[in-house]
Amino acid sequence: QVQLVESGGGLVQAGGSLRLSCAASRNILTINTMAWYRQAPGKQRELVARITSGGSTNYADSVKARFTISRDNAKNTVYLQMNNLKPEDTAVYYCNLPLSSMTNYWGQGTQVTVSS
Repeated sequence: QVQLVESGGGLVQAGGSLRLSCAASRNILTINTMAWYRQAPGKQRELVARITSGGSTNYADSVKARFTISRDNAKNTVYLQMNNLKPEDTAVYYCNLPLSSMTNYWGQGTQVTVSS
């Protein structure tokens, strides 16, 4: 069993920055891919960023050059640094651990609201 707890969301103005954190209850970041998703009101959940156990990353086109996913294995934590935030980034952001094809862990979500 793995628990994921997100933090760092909040209300910011367009152009501002936030750093989201996802703390895992097990030391598993060294061997597993982690990802951030988001879900805006009335929209489906979408993949924002992913980082593999080897450190490779990929991003949704809408956030490339603005968001950075990283991890600190010693702290069992994955981060999402969000810069130059836009109103369209407003969403609930979820940390995701696809442990296996049958076990997929999600955090409770943290709200990010970007005002203009």
